[in-house]
Amino acid sequence: MFHVYIIRSKKAGSIDIGYTADLKRRIKEHNNSDNQSTKGKIPVELVYYEAYKSIKDAKYQESNLKRFAKSYQQLKRRVKNSLLNGFKPRARRPREIYPAKVGSIHEIASLA
Repeated sequence: MFHVYIIRSKKAGSIDIGYTADLKRRIKEHNNSDNQSTKGKIPVELVYYEAYKSIKDAKYQESNLKRFAKSYQQLKRRVKNSLLNGFKPRARRPREIYPAKVGSIHEIASLA
């Protein structure tokens, strides 16, 4: 079996996505700093995983999740409580509000 998994850093609160054939070994590697991408984020905890018979299916799902495709947004909604369990996210700055576009391309071109 191949697994697509999501881990969350207990230190930073960030999440990482990956796939593996041996889930227990892979989580141990993350927590032992054997993985460069999570080395400074340990300890990590397993938040979610999916099992696949085909490595192609696992790679495809991991790719979709890493691209922050629609499947990523849907998954975040399903496991929202697990992702936030015991972690308080940082406050984000409000986004700038851009004015709505007025007029069509033809109207803008006629002004020039």
